[in-house]
Order: sequence, then structure tokens, then C-alpha cells
Amino acid sequence: MTALAALRNTSTTTDLLAPRRRPVPRPLLYGALVLCALLTALPFFWVLSGSLRSLDEIRSDPGAWLPHHVTFDNFLRLFRTEGFGQFMANSVVVAAIVVAGNVVAASAAGYALAKLDFAGKRLAFGAVMAAMMVPFTAVFVTQFVITVDLGLADTLTGIALPGVAMPLSVFIMRQYAMSIPDELLEAARIDGAGEFRIFFRIFLPLSGPAVATITIMSFLASWNNFIWPLIVAQSMDTYTLPVGLAATSQAAANVKDYGLLLAGAIVVMLPVLLLFLFLQRYFVQGISGTGMR
Repeated sequence: MTALAALRNTSTTTDLLAPRRRPVPRPLLYGALVLCALLTALPFFWVLSGSLRSLDEIRSDPGAWLPHHVTFDNFLRLFRTEGFGQFMANSVVVAAIVVAGNVVAASAAGYALAKLDFAGKRLAFGAVMAAMMVPFTAVFVTQFVITVDLGLADTLTGIALPGVAMPLSVFIMRQYAMSIPDELLEAARIDGAGEFRIFFRIFLPLSGPAVATITIMSFLASWNNFIWPLIVAQSMDTYTLPVGLAATSQAAANVKDYGLLLAGAIVVMLPVLLLFLFLQRYFVQGISGTGMR
């Protein structure tokens, strides 16, 4: 009892001597958050302001933050541009293939790596981690050669195929699957449920936040991708929106139609912003559930 009392006294003394952390005042914290939000939104605001200005005004004062005369002519010319509807449709098709592939492939791979025992499991997960560390510039030549050999050059399938199973999506699903109790799956197995039924009826409904996370990330990667569609697409019929806008904004030799380009940038950003607004709650839950803080 004497030793226990001495230990308690020592602990109390240590707590008293330890420096106390003062909480950050709320006005200072909110002010810092508002400042960070403004700095983040400044480029978007400048693009929006530029899309509402005429080309002559942009050239005369490129750094202006507010338009002197608001005009929607850039958006009207954008939607009247030949091939714009085709570019938009191509981007939607490619993004749909990439998102569907990531949801199916990453969910299945993440479930297997987290909840199933098989030979080479650690090796497979190590390969996923290694693939995350390889930059695109190191493999895009090989990917292009394979795409050509498969006869998928200048096709939407060839543009979408390399992104249908991103290593980051597999990693996110695997980490989230680790947080699902094994007892829940074991109970389903005892009741006679097979692995496919467990996967579709139990695992996927519980993995909504992770699925929303990889949906946003894969859609963003596909929708904004420029280099790979530029390499694979060899005609305007298969151009995606970023590539098509870059091609059609060339008004003359070495002269860019910046108004058209900025209006196109707003159109490209809107679907991503809307998707994030609708899924932001699940996105935050998915990131926190995988431990990626």
C-alpha cells in the first residue's frame, strides 16, 4: 500500500510539473481556417472571373480580379464549338468505365487482401504498394506499346483501361476492410453464406465511405487526365474534354483563345465539385477509416 501511495504521489507531482497546453483561441483558429480557404479558392475565383471577361479585356489586363464588363460570350462560344458535345460525351464514357472498374476491382482486391488467406497474400499487397510508388512517366511508354498491340489505340477503351484498377484504390479498400470485424463475416460463413454473398450482401454495404472515396478519386483522375488521352487519342472523335479544349482553343498560330480556355476550365471543374459536394461526408469517413490522416 505504501508503494502504491508513493506511485500515486509521484504521478500527481509529475502531472503538476508537466506544462499545460493552452488551447488555441477560437477567433484565431477560425481566422486561420478562413485564410487557408481563401488562398485555396483564389485560383478558382480568378478562372471564374476570366471566363466572364472578353478576350480583349483579358489581354489588356490579365491580372485583373474582377471583370469590367461581365459577358457570357465565352460559354456560348464554347458550347457552339464544333466537337464540344463529343468531347464531353467521351469524357463521361471514360470516367464511367474508370469509376466502375475501380469500384469493382478495388473492392474485390481489398476484400481479398484483408479478409482472405491465400498463398502469396503478402507478396500481392507488396506489389500494390510498389505500384503506388512508380510514377506514370516511368510506365506510360510501356502502357502505350501494350495498348497499340491490343489494337486499342485511338479508342475510348484504350484511354480508360490503364485506370480501371488504380493501386491507391486497392490500398484504400484494403485498409477500410481491415476495420470491419472478422466476427461479422465468420457469423455469415457459419450461417452458410458463400464468399460472393458475403462480399455483395455484407462487405459492400458496410464499405460505403470507402467506395465513395475511390469514386471521387478515380473520377477526378480520369476527368482531369490530359497526358494519357493526348497520347492514345489520334483523332478528334476520341478526344476527351481537356484534350479537346486544348486543341480547339488555338485561335491562330501561337495565339490562344484564353476566354474559351477559361470557360472550358470552369465546365471541367463543375462535375468534380458537384460530385464532391454530394459525397463529401462519405469521403471524409472513408479517409479517416483507412487511417490516411
